[in-house]
Amino acid sequence: MTNLFYQWLEKSIREGKANRYGPAWALSALNHLVPVQAVEVGELGFSWMAEILNSNCSEDSRYWMASSVVQLLGKHLYYNAFYSKELEYSLSVEPGSVPLLLGFLSLSEKFYATDFPPYPAFTALRILSNSPGHSDFGPIILPVFALTLLPTHPLQSRILALKVFVIFSPGWFSPKMEAVPHNDLSQLLRAVGDPFQFTPDLPPQDDAPVDTVKYEPMMAAIILIEFASLDLWKKYLRHSNFTSCEGITSTEEGKRTTLRCILDAATDSWLEFLRTPAKIIAAIRHLEELQCLNTAEVVIMWAWTVGVVDAVDHDVGSRLGTRHSGSIKPTE
Repeated sequence: MTNLFYQWLEKSIREGKANRYGPAWALSALNHLVPVQAVEVGELGFSWMAEILNSNCSEDSRYWMASSVVQLLGKHLYYNAFYSKELEYSLSVEPGSVPLLLGFLSLSEKFYATDFPPYPAFTALRILSNSPGHSDFGPIILPVFALTLLPTHPLQSRILALKVFVIFSPGWFSPKMEAVPHNDLSQLLRAVGDPFQFTPDLPPQDDAPVDTVKYEPMMAAIILIEFASLDLWKKYLRHSNFTSCEGITSTEEGKRTTLRCILDAATDSWLEFLRTPAKIIAAIRHLEELQCLNTAEVVIMWAWTVGVVDAVDHDVGSRLGTRHSGSIKPTE
């Protein structure tokens, strides 16, 4: 009987005949009738999301129905994780679910003026910010997060958007980004701005206690340093992207700390980070052009650390050696 009901409701959604509260009611009823594991609720919720977003329902109905599903997912999964003393929001987001969350975030942009906080899009962003990073979604993530990253955005969740920027970093280096309009690339870096600038505390959602997001701004800065070595990205970087990084690396201890973060990232998850002489030289030159001299110094330290200084051309190689010899030893 339950399967028949869901088949009917699924068909109603697809044909644009369902009441907008139907999916939330169905999921809620399922939770009360039988014990359901979080992963099952997640799978069912994303299945409903797909049907709703692809349905013939009006835009308004799609938003409210999808909002109900997202809110239910958030209550079931986020609260379970929080009250079981787990620090992270636990939901396995399969690659096929990423476009659904992005689609909902995009749809939500049209309703902030008529809806009231707490916005369900916050929960969708929360789920996405704790998902495994996927390399295939750079082009579709970009237009959504160029808005969400702004401190003036209605969600007031820049810290979550920055975390997503880091998690999905493989997508920023995908060949697919070559097809993205240049204006969109520029807009994203303007929105990222200084990745150390954000409001640490998140607004409470549905009476849930405020929690802390595990976001490492230095990882975002490392992504921007890699951007400085790439023709696709470097032309859109600004000095303001490195304002805080420049402050941190203005001391020898700050340079060492930043280099350790780079070493950890390159060892654990980013084996390709500035691994060739050409990329290192390009990054140093562009950072110098931006007057980000302290950050460039760290890249020089990186060149010494990975042993590529001798491989660069004589002019740049001697310049690196001269500058570094008067500063700090990279192996300390």
